[in-house]
Amino acid sequence: MAPWLPTKEEKYGVAVWNFPRTSEHHLALHIGETVHILQASEGWYRGYSLRNRAAWGIFPASLIHLKGALVERRGVEESVVPTEMPMVQEITITLREWATIWKQLYVAGHMELYDRVRQMMCELMERRSQLLSGTLPKDELLQLKKEVTGKIDYGNKILKLDLVVRDEDENILDPDRTSVISLFHAHKKAAQTIMQRIQEEMSPQQSALGCGARPAASPCHSLYLCVRNFVCSIGEEAQLLLALYDPVQQRLVSENYVIRWASTGVPQDIELLNNLRVIFTDLGSKDLQRERLFLVCQIIRVGRMDLRESHSRKLSTGLRRPFGISATQCHHLCATAVMDITDIIKGKCESDEDKQHFIPVHLATADNDFLHNMIRKAVEGKDINHKGQGFWVSLKVLWGDVSHVWKQHPHLVDRSTVVARKLGYPEVIMPGDVRNDIYLTLVQGEFDKGSKKTQKNVEVTVCVCDEEGHVLQNMIYPGAGVGPTGEYRSVVYYQQRHQRWMETVKIAVPIEDVHRTHLRFTFRHRSSSDSKDKSERIFSMAFVKLVQADGTTLHDGEHDLVLYKGDSRKLEDASAYLALPSVRSPPEPRLLSGSSFRVSSGTSSLTVSARDSFQISTVICSTKLTQNVNLLGLLKWRSKPSLLSENLQKLMTVDGGEVIKFLQDTLDALFSIMMEHSDTDVYDTLVFDALVFIVGLVADRKFQHFNTILEAYIRQHFSATLSYKKLLSVLTQYVEQVSRGEPCDLLLRTFKALEYIFKFIVRSRHLFAQLYEGKEAAEFQSSLQRFFLCLNQLMQSPMEGPTLLSQGAALKYLPSILEDVCGILDSSVLGALLRDFIGNLPPQRLLRQKLQSLSDIVHSKAFQSYECRELLLQAAVPLLQDLVEKGEEEEACIELLSSILEVLYEAQKRTEELEAQPGAGETQHQDLVQVKQHVRLVLERLLHPLTRRVIVLDRENSLRSHYVACMAAILSQMDMEHYRSYIKAFPSRAELMDFLMETFILFKDLIGKTVYPSDWMVMNMVQNREFLRTINQFASTLAEMFLSDDSFELQLWNNYFHLAVAFLTQDSLQLENFSQAKRSSILAKYGDMRATIGVSIRDMWYNLGPRKIEFIPGMVGPILEMTLVPEPELRKATIPIFFDMMLCEYQLTRSFARFEDEILRQLDTEVEGGRGDEQYKQLFESILLSCCQGHPELAELGQSFVALVTGLLERLLDYRAVRNDENKTYSMSCTVNLLNFYKEIGRQAMYMRYLYKLRDLHISYENYTEGAYTLLLHARLLKWSNEATTAPVQGTHGPALRTQRQLKEALYNQIIHYFDQGKMWEEAIHICKELAEQYESEVFDYELLSDILQREAGFYEKILKVLRPSPDYFAVGYYGQGFPPFLRNKVFIYRGKEYERREDFELQLLSPFPSAERLKSTCPPGQDITGSPGQFIQCFTVQPAEDTRSRFKGRSIPEQITNFYRANHVQRFYYSRPFKKGPKDPHNEFANMWIERTTFLTAYPLPGILRWFAVTSTTTTIISPLENAIETMVKTNEKIMSEINRHQQDSGLPINLLSMLISGIVDPAVMGGFTKYEMAFFQESYLREHPEDEENIEKLKDLIAWQVPLLAEGIRLHGQKVTEDLRPFHERMEQCFVQLRAKVESQYGVREMVCFEDQRSGRPRSMAWGPDWDRLSHCGDRQVPWWEHRPEPPPPSPLPAALSRPQPLCPDQCPAPGTSRGSILPPHGGMEQRHPVCSPQAPLAPEPSMLTLLACPSQAPTAEKVLGLAGPRHSPAPCSLLPARPSPAPMLPSTEIPPTPKPTESEERRTEHRENCSSTFFGHRRHDRCQSISELPEPKDEKQRLSHVSDSSSAGKLLGPSRAGAQLSPTGPSPSPTGFGGRVKSASKAPPLPRKISSAVYETFLELSDAAGGKVTTSPTAGGNKGPKSPPLPTPKFKRLSQL
Repeated sequence: MAPWLPTKEEKYGVAVWNFPRTSEHHLALHIGETVHILQASEGWYRGYSLRNRAAWGIFPASLIHLKGALVERRGVEESVVPTEMPMVQEITITLREWATIWKQLYVAGHMELYDRVRQMMCELMERRSQLLSGTLPKDELLQLKKEVTGKIDYGNKILKLDLVVRDEDENILDPDRTSVISLFHAHKKAAQTIMQRIQEEMSPQQSALGCGARPAASPCHSLYLCVRNFVCSIGEEAQLLLALYDPVQQRLVSENYVIRWASTGVPQDIELLNNLRVIFTDLGSKDLQRERLFLVCQIIRVGRMDLRESHSRKLSTGLRRPFGISATQCHHLCATAVMDITDIIKGKCESDEDKQHFIPVHLATADNDFLHNMIRKAVEGKDINHKGQGFWVSLKVLWGDVSHVWKQHPHLVDRSTVVARKLGYPEVIMPGDVRNDIYLTLVQGEFDKGSKKTQKNVEVTVCVCDEEGHVLQNMIYPGAGVGPTGEYRSVVYYQQRHQRWMETVKIAVPIEDVHRTHLRFTFRHRSSSDSKDKSERIFSMAFVKLVQADGTTLHDGEHDLVLYKGDSRKLEDASAYLALPSVRSPPEPRLLSGSSFRVSSGTSSLTVSARDSFQISTVICSTKLTQNVNLLGLLKWRSKPSLLSENLQKLMTVDGGEVIKFLQDTLDALFSIMMEHSDTDVYDTLVFDALVFIVGLVADRKFQHFNTILEAYIRQHFSATLSYKKLLSVLTQYVEQVSRGEPCDLLLRTFKALEYIFKFIVRSRHLFAQLYEGKEAAEFQSSLQRFFLCLNQLMQSPMEGPTLLSQGAALKYLPSILEDVCGILDSSVLGALLRDFIGNLPPQRLLRQKLQSLSDIVHSKAFQSYECRELLLQAAVPLLQDLVEKGEEEEACIELLSSILEVLYEAQKRTEELEAQPGAGETQHQDLVQVKQHVRLVLERLLHPLTRRVIVLDRENSLRSHYVACMAAILSQMDMEHYRSYIKAFPSRAELMDFLMETFILFKDLIGKTVYPSDWMVMNMVQNREFLRTINQFASTLAEMFLSDDSFELQLWNNYFHLAVAFLTQDSLQLENFSQAKRSSILAKYGDMRATIGVSIRDMWYNLGPRKIEFIPGMVGPILEMTLVPEPELRKATIPIFFDMMLCEYQLTRSFARFEDEILRQLDTEVEGGRGDEQYKQLFESILLSCCQGHPELAELGQSFVALVTGLLERLLDYRAVRNDENKTYSMSCTVNLLNFYKEIGRQAMYMRYLYKLRDLHISYENYTEGAYTLLLHARLLKWSNEATTAPVQGTHGPALRTQRQLKEALYNQIIHYFDQGKMWEEAIHICKELAEQYESEVFDYELLSDILQREAGFYEKILKVLRPSPDYFAVGYYGQGFPPFLRNKVFIYRGKEYERREDFELQLLSPFPSAERLKSTCPPGQDITGSPGQFIQCFTVQPAEDTRSRFKGRSIPEQITNFYRANHVQRFYYSRPFKKGPKDPHNEFANMWIERTTFLTAYPLPGILRWFAVTSTTTTIISPLENAIETMVKTNEKIMSEINRHQQDSGLPINLLSMLISGIVDPAVMGGFTKYEMAFFQESYLREHPEDEENIEKLKDLIAWQVPLLAEGIRLHGQKVTEDLRPFHERMEQCFVQLRAKVESQYGVREMVCFEDQRSGRPRSMAWGPDWDRLSHCGDRQVPWWEHRPEPPPPSPLPAALSRPQPLCPDQCPAPGTSRGSILPPHGGMEQRHPVCSPQAPLAPEPSMLTLLACPSQAPTAEKVLGLAGPRHSPAPCSLLPARPSPAPMLPSTEIPPTPKPTESEERRTEHRENCSSTFFGHRRHDRCQSISELPEPKDEKQRLSHVSDSSSAGKLLGPSRAGAQLSPTGPSPSPTGFGGRVKSASKAPPLPRKISSAVYETFLELSDAAGGKVTTSPTAGGNKGPKSPPLPTPKFKRLSQL
């Protein structure tokens, strides 16, 4: 392979494809990841990712897109800097950061935000492409940058990223080159802008537009309109007039946009097709605020008078007629189209150039409707049937004037787009907007019909004529979009006397021709016939001159013109009418209709038509024509000098717009007057006032854009060289007048215009100095000083009223002149004048105005001078100090202080840069020293007041952040010398200590709860940088001045340490929590400030020397918090402090117990809070162990301590890792680990803390049982005494529980409640008994005793009546190194919830480990899995193994009681796995079916304080096929008996399960039934090969034999309940059963069941069917099969009383033939589980067997008596079926035992009483505290579980047999190998030994049979046989099962 060579050009690239790491040398890359390339070789690169510089590797060159970059070398290291423009880099970094969050939004389901971010990312990528293209011009590039930065900032805000601050050019501000104040204001401005943008996005009005605040900010708006289509049946050419219309004022707002439409349905100019665009401009904010605004279109037909007329005669054409439609008996009616665009203009609805709006055409309903009236009606009207006729238009609101719109929207608006202007001036008149437009509106007219029969069809013709009457061409514009014309003809309305046109046209006459032009209006009747129409002449004429006699332009408004009649030629002769009046005077009376009069003798040919009238209105929009006579008189003042004073005074009354239009001309006139009257002061005051008036107009918002025009005039056109004297003189005169207390109303307006007045003064003086070479400079300076002195004198005045107002105005406007004055007066002189100007004002007078004025002065050029600044600071700083301390005018104070600090920062930076330049001299150094002196002045006077003010202000106060910014700005400008001088400036050590104390407290508060938002990253980091520098400086002060014995201040040092640790641990410095880009940016700009402060803390700690002990244990927590910061170098530097603390305490007390207690307590809190990791544990252990090894006296103690802490850390880290998981399973487990740890080390408080955490977790997940056991741990620590509680009381137990008795009682009640909710009533009963004992014997509170006993009784009742399904148990193994240590390669037993399926449990189990793989095998995994780095979970169901309970032996106990112990308090569980062994028998799989049974032993019984516990040991047992067959038969028999009992108990149960069960046995179609067992095990060959299995074979045979009577009873029940549809099925079962029964009885003998009943109790008892389960299923801890061991024979013991005494059977308790009074009840309410029943007197055998006790039920002890639950006498219960007592065959036909007499009722009651007194189940209350149910020997074995929940529906009603009702035969018991006994009727071979067995005591018989070793012991009977010594028992009359 070629060698690796360093790259030269290939240094920087981006991955364009994912590259996974398949080798240890590879570098894994993702798309978009940037890499630094170092070497190359044969298509491979070697380098590292810029995201993780520590990861190096190789990667394919084909996957990298190379980019340009600059290489910066620092020694041997090199770094790359991309050469892309900064904006492109910022977009790239932003996109990468957003992409990560974008994916997280998708996963979290925030789809709305996800879509918004996606859209913004696409837009940024598009803008990035535009920037990279490099084709944008400079202005578009700047606009694009603004758009990009706006999107970035907006996106960062909604994604909760850091705020980016920028300058005016959209460049990111550099905090090293920007002052703190500027940074603060930039952050504030950026945050406000973004919030405003977000509010606009959220606002429904702006959401569609997305235009932000631009409508309000822009002075001009435009409406873009594009006509997409026009559909209307007109028939002739037409004119479409579109305009904006205000329905409130009922007038047009804009010019008409005229479209000439051809009769063919397209524009006349075909080039305009699809290009009909217009922009309505000059719309202002007032237009947007109009109540309503409409877009209207007037449709005017051009052609014939009436469309209905045919072409039979020649018709007149060219008439402008309102459009109409043809209909029968109606004229053609006018039409309009209107659309409400109010919402579009105001931004309330979408404005998009691509969206089309339909505007229907409105048709008139009468022939006399005018277009104006139609518009009004259409606006007010509702929806009409337009039949598809109308316009399709697109609208879009654009911001800015026409030029701005052209630049911003070139795709919409170009030079061909028509511009329709507003009728009138815009709100803001822009400079250079030269107009000379006259808008003429034909309003209305009234014309008499004269000699005609009908009214005239009047047409008005408008033209512009000169003085000779010649028509001037191209002066009239009908509207925008069409060219000018010489004349305009109005619309013709048909036969209307009163005409109302409301047609507007624009007259544009050159300015030089206006004075000699006039408008002429001629009126003519139009006929529909062409011949008649040509003969019609003008019947009337009117005119109006544009310029009036006084020289002003025609006034705006309506004009009632005089109509003249006469010869048509005379009417067009200007010489004939120009001398006549044109406008009717208002008081002129209207003559009667039809009258007329001659005007004068000289014009006898023209007469005035008094019967006719005509009105027009005009609006002048001209910047050259004025309508004001006073302004015109001023402009032409030379023509009438006598009126000059009057014209100057009247100028103040002229409208501002008129003056602004003639701004330059007016100023020229004013200064001409001043210059031409320089020798007198007659006009000085008037000219000065006029100048003030004009400057005041320019300051108005409407004309604010004329400021530049005024300034340009001063610079370029102003030439009055002597005016400065007069202006300054009048100004000084005004100030003196007011200072003397004389009124001067004009001074306020003068102060407002002061800036421009001084510009005129200074410019005039400059021109004078240029002209006369600087003469009279001293005089000018003296005049200026005189003005300032007068002003200062004014400031001294204490008078109110006008003087106070003048003082305020002076403060406000004086700083505006300093820019012009500072170059004239010396800086020291100016500084003194300004200082006096501020200082002369009384202290409490105009404070806010004074501060604002000072702030403006600071921003002026004058403050840049050192001398002036020195003097001003002397006035400003003391004022600021006083106000800050008082808290007055805080906003103004902050603004002033910020201004001062900003100026000082700029001056300091400027002087430092100058000093750093080569060749800098002493001058630059002196300038820097002067600036630092000013900083020192501000520092010494304001730093302490600022800190105190920040401490006093509330956190919510918005000014607090401003104060902090000022404080940080002062600190940033301080150097070492400033710190030293400031410390020395304190007069006493106590004051210095107070300052340091306050500063430390303030800094800690600001760090913990920063005043800035968290996204102000730059501001927070700059503040931290300044705080760090200050803390380190003050740390040196501490070491120097407060460390010695006589000066040591413990609290001060303590505050320092806490401040330093708080600084180090603040969130804004935890770099590991930030993205890579942010982390790199912070490190590059600020470094890791944690390391700096950490070293400082360490050094300060070691400086303490012997005083360290005073900080133990107080500083343990802060130091621990510091060391937990995940920075390796910091940890290595600070962890040794712990050993120093240990050593310090050990040397003093010979132990470090306080340190140990504190670090354990603090460690728990810190790690739980999120600090600490595995690396910290390792570092802590290694560093402290190495330190301990260096000190032998601490070696052993130190090692123990380190082991203790690392153990705690390990548990805490485990707990934290799973604490926030949705599945709290593992969190509970880790909590228990911590609980046990604290218990072991004796930390009771921490123990209680986690105990209650565990309780809360359990209760939140409804684990009430586990919550009760958890609380029980606390309760057991308490005594029944009145001692005070020592442990803290948590939870709901308040401080009122002060004694242990009270607390324990409260805990017990809570525990009882939890046990009740968890259905653990047995445990609740135990607690109740203990509480009852206390109430009864200790506190004697019988009321509480009564309550607790009632609760206890309720629990007893619930045990028997409430359904309690047994939980499932699951074994879960966590294999692989990917799991946490507390789970890794461990097995746990989980207790499932009620009805929880294994599938659901597995899903919940896998949820915290989504990458884990589920093992399908139940075998233990190998090393390849346990040692792999992955995660593997194994889960399967296990069965609880019940341990034998001595209390249950020989008792018939309800299954509701025994079921509880089978599934609870279990510590042993087993799992059976079948496997094949030996040769395979294809015909019989049972022959080689072996079972591998694995038994798990848990650490603690379940349930407990957890729902799971770890497995501590595992044993495996192998079950042979024969033993497996025995188990299977036992299960089958139990299942049959269970079903029989269920159906006898509840006759309403369906028989489906019973049918399937019996059918599968009697007619086995698939498995073959027990025939397979016979084939496998009953063969002679098997016995020869396995002689040791003989006993088990006999057991199996016996089980088969016992199955027959059970099947018989089942078939009998089935026959009773079967339906007719299933009767054939039942008969089939009976046939099969007969055959099966004959076979079994012939081979294995006959077994019969007996029936007895409990006469006392009405509740039936469950029959116990209990084979030798322990021997067959479990061998305890034995590792070999049970059959290899032979049990020792039991010691001789007397038989139970029921066995040794003859018990006559009561005949009345036996069932009658043909009836069924018995019931066989399952042990678990019908489920497949055995129910051991033990007689109280039965001897215990090593391995239990069965015992049948046949005795009279009335004389046998009942289960209620055994349990102490006996109640009142009930009616006899149904009989229970029991296996019949087998007896020798010869005795059966001849022996009958007479019934035993029934005992009396009194004897029975006495027996019950004795039994109740001698037996209890849960213990006696009078004795010592009985053993808890949880403390009993845990059940180990249990074979069968609840399999059908529905089978338990009657569990609360089912009870077992009340007493053993069978008697022993005279020959005594005859046990069998299986323990089953029965009466062998007949057999084809020798039957087994005779047995006398009753299934009521089945398990006891098994025990006796095992004790007898399988041998039958008989005694002589009356027939000569040996029998027992007791008298022989009479043989009871039993019914066979088949007879029942």
